Amino acid sequence: MLAILVTVGSCGTSSERRDGVTAEVVRFERALDTGRRAVLCAALAPSTKEELEQSTKSRCEQAIGEQDLPRAGAVRSVDTYGDQARVVLQHDTVFLAHFPEGWKVTAAGCRPRPQRPYQCEIKGG
Repeated sequence: MLAILVTVGSCGTSSERRDGVTAEVVRFERALDTGRRAVLCAALAPSTKEELEQSTKSRCEQAIGEQDLPRAGAVRSVDTYGDQARVVLQHDTVFLAHFPEGWKVTAAGCRPRPQRPYQCEIKGG
C-alpha cells in the first residue's frame, strides 16, 4: 500500500483541494502498481491521453503499459496553484489539472533537471 506523508507547500489553496489532488495521485499509483491500465488511462487529462496515443500510435491501454513509469513511493509534497497541481513523490513527480469531472494527470514519470524543465515519460501536447 502506498504510504502517504504529505507536506503542504506554502502556496497551496485549501486543504480540501490538496486532499483531492493527493487522492487522485494515490489512485493513479495504485492502478500502476496493480496493472489496471484502464484506470490509468481514465486518470489522464484528455490532451495527455491524446499525446500518448499519437506518439505511440496505439490505444492508451496498450501504450501506457509500455511506458517506463517509476514506482513512485510516498508523497513528499503537494502544491496547488489555482487549477494546477504538482505532487512530489519519493521517485516521481506528477502534475495535474482540475477539470469539471475532477483532477486529471497531465504529466507523470517526471524527473527534475537542473536549470531546465522536468523530463516526463507521459505528458500532454
